[in-house]
Amino acid sequence: MLVPAVEDALERLLRATLPLSAEQGDVVFEAPTSTWAASVNRLTVDLFLYDVARSGQPPRVDAPTRGADGTVARRRFPLPMVELSFLVSAWAGSTRDQHQLLGDVLTRLLAHPTVPPQHAPAALQSTVQLVVATDERNRPRDLWTTLGGPVRASFTLLVTVAADAHPWVEAPSAVEGVDAQVARLAPAGTGTAGR
Repeated sequence: MLVPAVEDALERLLRATLPLSAEQGDVVFEAPTSTWAASVNRLTVDLFLYDVARSGQPPRVDAPTRGADGTVARRRFPLPMVELSFLVSAWAGSTRDQHQLLGDVLTRLLAHPTVPPQHAPAALQSTVQLVVATDERNRPRDLWTTLGGPVRASFTLLVTVAADAHPWVEAPSAVEGVDAQVARLAPAGTGTAGR
Protein backbone atom coordinates (compact mmCIF):
# COMPACT_ATOMS: atom_id res chain seq x y z
CA MET A 1 0.00 0.00 0.00
CA LEU A 2 2.89 2.38 0.72
CA VAL A 3 4.28 2.73 -2.82
CA PRO A 4 0.90 3.15 -4.60
CA ALA A 5 -0.14 5.73 -1.96
CA VAL A 6 3.07 7.73 -2.54
CA GLU A 7 2.54 7.54 -6.31
CA ASP A 8 -1.05 8.77 -5.89
CA ALA A 9 0.22 11.70 -3.79
CA LEU A 10 2.83 12.65 -6.41
CA GLU A 11 0.30 12.48 -9.25
CA ARG A 12 -2.22 14.62 -7.34
CA LEU A 13 0.45 17.20 -6.53
CA LEU A 14 1.68 17.44 -10.13
CA ARG A 15 -1.78 17.52 -11.69
CA ALA A 16 -2.84 20.32 -9.33
CA THR A 17 0.30 22.46 -9.53
CA LEU A 18 1.36 22.18 -13.18
CA PRO A 19 -1.70 22.05 -13.90
CA LEU A 20 -1.99 18.94 -16.06
CA SER A 21 -5.49 17.54 -16.43
CA ALA A 22 -6.14 13.98 -17.60
CA GLU A 23 -7.33 15.41 -20.93
CA GLN A 24 -4.05 17.33 -21.43
CA GLY A 25 -1.54 14.65 -20.54
CA ASP A 26 -0.44 11.73 -18.40
CA VAL A 27 1.44 11.21 -15.16
CA VAL A 28 2.83 7.67 -15.24
CA PHE A 29 5.22 5.44 -13.30
CA GLU A 30 6.61 3.33 -16.15
CA ALA A 31 10.16 2.17 -16.87
CA PRO A 32 11.18 4.51 -19.71
CA THR A 33 12.49 1.80 -22.02
CA SER A 34 12.81 2.39 -25.74
CA THR A 35 9.72 0.21 -26.34
CA TRP A 36 7.65 2.25 -23.90
CA ALA A 37 9.00 5.55 -25.28
CA ALA A 38 7.85 4.58 -28.80
CA SER A 39 4.26 4.31 -27.53
CA VAL A 40 4.13 7.79 -25.94
CA ASN A 41 2.08 10.13 -28.11
CA ARG A 42 1.04 12.97 -25.75
CA LEU A 43 2.40 15.13 -22.93
CA THR A 44 3.67 12.75 -20.27
CA VAL A 45 5.48 13.08 -16.98
CA ASP A 46 7.15 9.80 -16.02
CA LEU A 47 8.30 9.05 -12.47
CA PHE A 48 10.07 5.69 -12.65
CA LEU A 49 10.65 4.08 -9.23
CA TYR A 50 14.04 2.41 -9.48
CA ASP A 51 15.18 2.06 -5.86
CA VAL A 52 13.64 1.48 -2.43
CA ALA A 53 15.83 1.63 0.68
CA ARG A 54 15.70 2.28 4.38
CA SER A 55 16.32 5.96 5.05
CA GLY A 56 19.11 7.28 7.23
CA GLN A 57 16.53 9.33 9.12
CA PRO A 58 15.69 8.06 12.62
CA PRO A 59 12.51 6.01 12.98
CA ARG A 60 9.34 7.99 13.68
CA VAL A 61 7.70 7.64 17.09
CA ASP A 62 3.94 8.12 17.04
CA ALA A 63 2.18 9.62 20.05
CA PRO A 64 -0.60 7.47 21.55
CA THR A 65 -4.11 8.19 20.25
CA ARG A 66 -7.42 8.18 22.14
CA GLY A 67 -10.50 6.69 20.48
CA ALA A 68 -14.04 8.02 20.78
CA ASP A 69 -14.74 5.37 23.44
CA GLY A 70 -11.80 6.57 25.53
CA THR A 71 -9.48 3.66 24.75
CA VAL A 72 -5.86 4.53 24.08
CA ALA A 73 -3.87 2.94 21.25
CA ARG A 74 -0.14 3.08 20.68
CA ARG A 75 2.52 1.53 18.47
CA ARG A 76 4.91 -0.85 20.17
CA PHE A 77 7.83 0.15 17.95
CA PRO A 78 8.86 3.31 16.07
CA LEU A 79 8.10 3.33 12.33
CA PRO A 80 11.10 2.90 9.99
CA MET A 81 11.65 5.65 7.43
CA VAL A 82 11.85 4.52 3.80
CA GLU A 83 13.44 6.32 0.84
CA LEU A 84 12.00 5.90 -2.65
CA SER A 85 14.08 7.03 -5.65
CA PHE A 86 12.26 8.13 -8.80
CA LEU A 87 13.83 8.97 -12.16
CA VAL A 88 11.73 11.92 -13.41
CA SER A 89 11.48 12.67 -17.12
CA ALA A 90 9.16 14.60 -19.43
CA TRP A 91 7.85 13.54 -22.82
CA ALA A 92 6.41 15.88 -25.47
CA GLY A 93 6.37 16.48 -29.22
CA SER A 94 9.65 18.40 -29.37
CA THR A 95 12.81 18.66 -27.29
CA ARG A 96 11.95 22.24 -26.40
CA ASP A 97 8.49 21.22 -25.15
CA GLN A 98 10.05 18.35 -23.17
CA HIS A 99 12.49 20.73 -21.50
CA GLN A 100 9.68 23.20 -20.73
CA LEU A 101 7.58 20.46 -19.12
CA LEU A 102 10.56 19.02 -17.21
CA GLY A 103 11.44 22.49 -15.90
CA ASP A 104 7.85 23.04 -14.78
CA VAL A 105 7.84 19.69 -12.94
CA LEU A 106 11.17 20.49 -11.30
CA THR A 107 10.08 23.91 -10.03
CA ARG A 108 6.80 22.52 -8.65
CA LEU A 109 8.62 19.79 -6.74
CA LEU A 110 11.30 22.18 -5.46
CA ALA A 111 8.53 24.47 -4.17
CA HIS A 112 7.14 21.66 -2.00
CA PRO A 113 9.51 20.08 0.55
CA THR A 114 6.57 17.85 1.49
CA VAL A 115 3.40 16.81 -0.30
CA PRO A 116 0.64 19.12 1.02
CA PRO A 117 -1.98 17.25 3.09
CA GLN A 118 -4.75 17.94 0.56
CA HIS A 119 -2.85 15.89 -2.04
CA ALA A 120 -1.86 13.00 0.25
CA PRO A 121 -4.16 9.94 0.27
CA ALA A 122 -5.75 9.01 3.61
CA ALA A 123 -3.81 5.73 3.49
CA LEU A 124 -0.61 7.65 4.24
CA GLN A 125 -0.29 8.46 7.92
CA SER A 126 3.05 10.16 7.41
CA THR A 127 4.33 13.28 5.76
CA VAL A 128 5.82 12.66 2.32
CA GLN A 129 9.18 14.47 2.11
CA LEU A 130 10.49 15.51 -1.32
CA VAL A 131 14.13 16.23 -2.24
CA VAL A 132 15.77 16.57 -5.65
CA ALA A 133 18.98 14.50 -5.47
CA THR A 134 22.38 15.45 -6.80
CA ASP A 135 23.59 13.72 -9.97
CA GLU A 136 26.62 12.27 -8.17
CA ARG A 137 24.44 10.29 -5.81
CA ASN A 138 22.12 8.54 -8.27
CA ARG A 139 23.67 9.10 -11.71
CA PRO A 140 20.56 9.24 -13.95
CA ARG A 141 22.69 8.84 -17.09
CA ASP A 142 23.67 5.35 -15.88
CA LEU A 143 20.00 4.51 -15.43
CA TRP A 144 19.22 5.56 -19.00
CA THR A 145 22.00 3.31 -20.30
CA THR A 146 20.67 0.39 -18.24
CA LEU A 147 17.13 0.98 -19.53
CA GLY A 148 18.38 0.76 -23.12
CA GLY A 149 17.37 4.19 -24.28
CA PRO A 150 19.28 7.35 -25.20
CA VAL A 151 20.27 9.67 -22.39
CA ARG A 152 17.74 12.47 -21.95
CA ALA A 153 17.21 15.36 -19.55
CA SER A 154 15.91 14.07 -16.21
CA PHE A 155 16.44 14.31 -12.47
CA THR A 156 16.13 12.07 -9.43
CA LEU A 157 13.42 12.71 -6.85
CA LEU A 158 13.96 11.22 -3.39
CA VAL A 159 10.77 10.62 -1.43
CA THR A 160 11.04 9.81 2.28
CA VAL A 161 8.04 8.47 4.19
CA ALA A 162 7.37 6.42 7.33
CA ALA A 163 6.52 2.81 6.58
CA ASP A 164 3.38 1.75 8.43
CA ALA A 165 5.16 -1.42 9.53
CA HIS A 166 3.82 -1.77 13.08
CA PRO A 167 0.11 -1.90 13.98
CA TRP A 168 -1.68 0.13 16.60
CA VAL A 169 -2.40 -1.89 19.75
CA GLU A 170 -4.69 -1.08 22.64
CA ALA A 171 -2.70 0.30 25.54
CA PRO A 172 -3.29 -1.07 29.04
CA SER A 173 -5.75 0.87 31.17
CA ALA A 174 -4.27 3.77 33.05
CA VAL A 175 -3.75 3.34 36.77
CA GLU A 176 -6.15 5.70 38.51
CA GLY A 177 -5.25 4.92 42.10
CA VAL A 178 -3.84 2.32 44.44
CA ASP A 179 -5.88 0.76 47.21
CA ALA A 180 -3.72 -0.63 49.95
CA GLN A 181 -4.70 -2.69 52.91
CA VAL A 182 -2.36 -2.84 55.85
CA ALA A 183 -2.70 -5.73 58.27
CA ARG A 184 -2.81 -4.70 61.88
CA LEU A 185 0.15 -5.96 63.71
CA ALA A 186 -0.10 -6.52 67.44
CA PRO A 187 2.18 -4.18 69.39
CA ALA A 188 5.40 -5.73 70.61
CA GLY A 189 5.31 -7.30 74.08
CA THR A 190 1.59 -7.99 74.24
CA GLY A 191 2.08 -11.72 74.45
CA THR A 192 0.29 -12.56 71.23
CA ALA A 193 3.18 -14.48 69.68
CA GLY A 194 2.52 -18.17 69.16
CA ARG A 195 -1.27 -17.89 69.17
